[in-house]
Amino acid sequence: MLLKIYTKTGDDGNTGVQGNLRISKSHPRIIAYGTVDEANAALGIVLTNSLDEDIANILTLVQNELFLVGADLSNPNLNDIKNRVSLEMIQNLESTIDKFESELPPLTNFILPGGDIAASQLHYVRTIVRRAETHVVQLSEKNEINSNCIIYLNRLSDFLFVVSRLINKRKNRDDILWKI
Repeated sequence: MLLKIYTKTGDDGNTGVQGNLRISKSHPRIIAYGTVDEANAALGIVLTNSLDEDIANILTLVQNELFLVGADLSNPNLNDIKNRVSLEMIQNLESTIDKFESELPPLTNFILPGGDIAASQLHYVRTIVRRAETHVVQLSEKNEINSNCIIYLNRLSDFLFVVSRLINKRKNRDDILWKI
């Protein structure tokens, strides 16, 4: 239980991570899980829209899973605890992508973000997830991490793209085709 939201322990530019360690707030670990948190917050904005129940439920599950990604990334010692991000989470995203794609026409062009507001917002979340993935890869180049985090984020950006298209289809909005 937190007694106060502010602790003043980070006033010197350091923050605590698992294992009672303190590291710089500019450390790649903090940037990686901070960007995951940003994606989660942006997903919360999407969930304020009127969404079909199946989409709202899976996006809420993703929010909870993003917390697990952040928890794994905040752990500098993988030997201390069991990794939380699992292959089953990745497989669940893949099966949901397959299910949702079955409702969509095949892509024949690149598409631009847009259409319904929720679809547009999900495209934005997708770009944050891609940035988070990049930061997690950078972290993994110098620090041991649960490699499932990278795979999960990679798959999540694909999932968000598909859900964006699905929202547009269900709301009778056309994908916006890239034209030159």
